[in-house]
Amino acid sequence: MEEELSLSYGESGKTAMYITVSPGPQAFGLTTLCYQLSWVSSLQMQIMGLLSLHHLPVQATLSSLKMLDVGKWPIFSLCSEEELQLIRQACVFGSAGNEVLYTTVNDEIFVLGTNCSGCLGLGDVQSTIEPRRLDSLNGKKIACLSYGSGPHIVLATTEGEVFTWGHNAYSQLGNGTTNHGLVPCHISTNLSNKQVTEVACGSYHSLVLTSDGEVFAWGYNNSGQVGSGSTANQPIPRRVMGCLQNKVVVNIACGQMCSMAVVNTGEVYVWGYNGNGQLGLGSSGNQPTPCRIAALQGIRVQRVACGYAHTLVLTDEGQVYAWGANSYGQLGIGNKSNQSYPAPVFMEKDSSCCRQPSPCPTPDFPCAARCSRIIEIAACHSAHTSAAKTQGGHVYMWGQCRGQSVILPHLTHFSCTDDVFACFATPAVSWRLLSVEPDDHLTVAESLKREFDNPNTADLKFLVDGKYIYAHKVLLRIRCEHFRSSLEDNQDDIVEMSEFSYPVYRAFLEYLYTDSISLPPEEAVGLLDLATFYRENRLKKLCQQTIKQGICEENAIALLSAAVKYDAQDLEEFCFRFCINHLTVVTQTSGFAEMDHDLLKNFISKASRVGAFKN
Repeated sequence: MEEELSLSYGESGKTAMYITVSPGPQAFGLTTLCYQLSWVSSLQMQIMGLLSLHHLPVQATLSSLKMLDVGKWPIFSLCSEEELQLIRQACVFGSAGNEVLYTTVNDEIFVLGTNCSGCLGLGDVQSTIEPRRLDSLNGKKIACLSYGSGPHIVLATTEGEVFTWGHNAYSQLGNGTTNHGLVPCHISTNLSNKQVTEVACGSYHSLVLTSDGEVFAWGYNNSGQVGSGSTANQPIPRRVMGCLQNKVVVNIACGQMCSMAVVNTGEVYVWGYNGNGQLGLGSSGNQPTPCRIAALQGIRVQRVACGYAHTLVLTDEGQVYAWGANSYGQLGIGNKSNQSYPAPVFMEKDSSCCRQPSPCPTPDFPCAARCSRIIEIAACHSAHTSAAKTQGGHVYMWGQCRGQSVILPHLTHFSCTDDVFACFATPAVSWRLLSVEPDDHLTVAESLKREFDNPNTADLKFLVDGKYIYAHKVLLRIRCEHFRSSLEDNQDDIVEMSEFSYPVYRAFLEYLYTDSISLPPEEAVGLLDLATFYRENRLKKLCQQTIKQGICEENAIALLSAAVKYDAQDLEEFCFRFCINHLTVVTQTSGFAEMDHDLLKNFISKASRVGAFKN
């Protein structure tokens, strides 16, 4: 079985790892189940038997733990191997990528570099070639961090507090002064009752997003980037109102002198400098208050990212749009002409893109749908570089790449967008706070997760397509109403299953252990069938989310049909909207030609009602 790991550190720096388990009712909401189910107490005792306490001392070193890969950033060459192994979060910033802040496994914060304008927060302006601990933030855990060009730093903690320090000539620290901040300052004006969840910095202005969807801004405002309606600098946090007053913002970003916000309806609002068309409004005039990008009407945006003077957005269909400055090809549209309207960005098709041996592409889920669907976009206000990652795990880059102008998305060998900025951006900075979760401590839930399909501890096995899947009766009975009744008096240790395929049934059982599904979109339709049959409503929702990620013109009708068949209303609406948005191509597919008569009739009727056939 897998046990919970606890670490103790000796004075010599050596590490002793003791494998123990701290059982408790927290796994899978066991406390709630105990309250609801009178028979759970006996099952709980069986769970505790499964997680019986051990004390097995094991010698280990920190190198056996998961570590953050920061080696591609040159500044980390100043750190020893031992120091690198302790890093769990990091952000590289500065005019030459010459400053860094990082946190360790012990929740200590360290800084290193040239310390321009006191941006290391150490209380002085002395550069340091050795990591120094930032004691003023002792006990604080970092949730997110951003930096400006001065540089200035804006940091939010896991408690929702905001701290700023560094360059402050334009009041970008939000503390009401223009004095450089040599140590972190807690910013509470107008934020005292707010929990900040996201931060963003332009060159000399700052934005924060609160848990209730409000945006606050301060700092340099020569082009309206603070969104106050004037061009006067803003010395303290002020809520951005106007068109955002009754909106719930879910994502923010800053370019050099512009600001962006995505609301929960998928609309994008922009304000600030627009000399290169980076606001996407079809003009080059500055915008002193938030304005919706009308050209994105009907497109649901999920994320926005800003470069120095260009903008990227990612839609819920995995499509990227770009606009703004393009002198280095940073828009990825095949030329170097600025764009004042959103333009679609297409990833090149690569014959070797399907690196995974399985699952194989199918007619309903062709390779192109999986490998060209974008799940992450990346840009940074200090660079003219763009990057994106596909659902298939492939990373593309374009724009200014080590002095070259790459005008179309180029497929790299990187596994993450962060590496693009470490190796090709100028300067070599990080576009976000790099983070990794340490795996030196296993909770009860994580221990149970690792017990899935473990023949050494299982007391039940399912025979599906000639292969066994190992499980634990007690957990299945707790987690699933179907098994609660079917296994009550069942003494068999083998259950044969022929109704569903091996990948589908394995994913279902794994879901009962993990609360998540690890199944490609092309297999998720079968899991949706199972979830409907077993009346697992939460699993049904997860299946719909997964299936959405694999939709394309070729399979849209097939997925719409499946959604109708399994009464998956959210998926049905999504597929219908996708079909309407790509109506010309969809109606030319074989799936549309073979569409069920009743479904076709309902589709045409509904499409007519939403005006799909109007000229």
